[in-house]
Amino acid sequence: MIISARQVDVFAHAAPVDMRKSFDTLAARVREHLRADPLSGSWFVFRGLRGDRLKILYWDGDGFALWQKRLAKGAFEFPKVIGAAASVEISATDLALILGGVVLNAKRRMRYTRAVSTTIAN
Repeated sequence: MIISARQVDVFAHAAPVDMRKSFDTLAARVREHLRADPLSGSWFVFRGLRGDRLKILYWDGDGFALWQKRLAKGAFEFPKVIGAAASVEISATDLALILGGVVLNAKRRMRYTRAVSTTIAN
């Protein structure tokens, strides 16, 4: 599996994609359908029509990288997209759960988040 030490944005494409598509066609899909920059370093996750294939496209600084997986049995369960959105942003943890075969319909427990100060000291 891909391991990244830095924080990365992950976007799951809502609609199934033809898994014969490769670097340039998936990058064009990111630009046209997701209205995002494929060179941003974000990870763009695509799944096949049957749900048993998955591709992750990302820019690693000097070129595109494409990671793919085909399940021998079963399907990847993507999060449900509400409305007409072309994609949904997920966390790296959610991506790991999807790859591990876990369905993301569990209720999340509240966690502490540090408040961001909006005042600027002179």
